[in-house]
Amino acid sequence: MRAVGYKTPGPITSPESLVDITLPDPVASGHDLLVEVKAVSVNPVDTKVRSGAAPVDGEYRILGFDAAGVVKAVGENVSLFKPGDEVYYAGSIARPGTNSELHLVDERIAGFKPKSLGFAEAAALPLTTITAYEALFDRLRVEDKVPGANHAILITGGAGGVGSITIQLARQLTDLTIIATASRPETAEWVKALGAHHVIDHSKPLAAEYAAPGIGAPAFIYALTQSEQHADAFAEIIAPQGRIAIIDDPKGGFDIMRFKRKAVSVHWEFMFTRAVFQTPDMIEQHRLLNKVADMIDAGTVRTTLADTFGTITAENLKKAHAAVESGRTRGKIVLEGF
Repeated sequence: MRAVGYKTPGPITSPESLVDITLPDPVASGHDLLVEVKAVSVNPVDTKVRSGAAPVDGEYRILGFDAAGVVKAVGENVSLFKPGDEVYYAGSIARPGTNSELHLVDERIAGFKPKSLGFAEAAALPLTTITAYEALFDRLRVEDKVPGANHAILITGGAGGVGSITIQLARQLTDLTIIATASRPETAEWVKALGAHHVIDHSKPLAAEYAAPGIGAPAFIYALTQSEQHADAFAEIIAPQGRIAIIDDPKGGFDIMRFKRKAVSVHWEFMFTRAVFQTPDMIEQHRLLNKVADMIDAGTVRTTLADTFGTITAENLKKAHAAVESGRTRGKIVLEGF
């Protein structure tokens, strides 16, 4: 099968950062689906792994987590899918990735592709959808209100892939007031169109920006980018006994002592945890992907696909990685076909 991978981690400008390769076809067993990959999207985790994670000596590391495709074969323990089913999923960081013609994924973390979407539109969604859904309902527990707090959520980096779907899920599944950050006119319009009630500029002092509309201290903050830069502002903004969820990798760590006075709880969201540790509840990712697929088919949530970068080749993936690393993308970048 055709695939794209690397042997030496490094900058995307290196000629060897991503290369076209040919590998043996994988074989499904156990709970695995063998999927013919039709489309993939690129996430920040792809660029982080590529720049710093060395593969096993002599082997290629295949990146890619989001995928949409068709089930070609199933393992002996599979009960949720059959050959011919169209699926979408985010894979596992502990296994070879989706930048390949054929890919193995555990059925318990895959969902049925939304019927109303093409493969490219569907591939934009899984990783960010799981990250958004788990953060809202498993980490922040937004349905459990914080006494005395404004039932609101501040989402930093609202125009990115995770922010774009978080805004939609929060708008459709909760009664939260949604405050999203964006720093350019086009990204501000993007988050408004997705359902944010208020938009503030994260390139300016965040506490002052949040205070200006007079919204009141939020119960929840979902920190998606540059958490270390905004940490002091978070401590000022958040309501007493509020909850914060973080997904990025703050440089130098993240000091939570600043939140002690308000008894604020801090939660990490890492959507690969269930798959990597084979947790007893990992099938929840299958269920939530199906739930969101139904919402998409009902017209209440839309794809976050913003740009397509051509077919799945090393050259096109390099362009996509460079764009993601620029920090100026909105929504998701997708590649389709080999």
